[in-house]
Amino acid sequence: MAKGNKTKEAKSKTITLKMAQNSIELTRDGKRRLDLSYKEISSVPKCIQKLCDVDELDLSRNLMMEVPDFLDLFTNIRVLDLHSNYLEQVPETISRLQNLQVLNLCNNRLTTLPNEIGLLSKLHTLNLGLNQLNDLPSTIAALKELRNIGLSDNRFTRVPGCLSRLNDLEKVNLDRNPFLTEHSRSQGSVLITNRLYVVKESILCDDCLSKCQMERKTLEDAVKKKDPNLLVTQDDREM
Repeated sequence: MAKGNKTKEAKSKTITLKMAQNSIELTRDGKRRLDLSYKEISSVPKCIQKLCDVDELDLSRNLMMEVPDFLDLFTNIRVLDLHSNYLEQVPETISRLQNLQVLNLCNNRLTTLPNEIGLLSKLHTLNLGLNQLNDLPSTIAALKELRNIGLSDNRFTRVPGCLSRLNDLEKVNLDRNPFLTEHSRSQGSVLITNRLYVVKESILCDDCLSKCQMERKTLEDAVKKKDPNLLVTQDDREM
């Protein structure tokens, strides 16, 4: 991860209310975006609470180790960008951002996510790449508006079962995860990584769909004989 190249010990800068106000810009669709990326801040200044009516908030590429406890005041935001920080957890209060459509948590130090993330009913895109996740909360299955989820460069050894409940999901990026294979299982190693993308059945032609279904059944039958635990369980499907 590029994170190792950061200088965490760098002195955090101070952001004043005036500086924050000057960092507000209009997006192409006329939304107000507060851009505090690349500011070398280790904590979010409380003064930005006065700007909680913005539509988008960018706190990416900073030195933050935690999400500020007042972030839930930004109830209008559609986009929240926290990528490339040092975050180790996401607060349960994230669920109060009920208008959130895009959440970028890529390139942090997350090992788990709160169950409350499943309450973000309008969430369309969720980027969790470049973290240390090996599982997802089952509540992710409640995100019926979710279309894109990025899970690359984590520690997943199998496809999270909750994804099978998201019928309208269009893209899943599970690239560069240590998926268990029959060979790696027998050798006691999880060093083999595969590329895996999930697409909707509706975009496949009949021949491709039939071929995928046959190959999947063959693979499932072979894995079940060796170790049924490698397959998505019924419990996973039912949350």
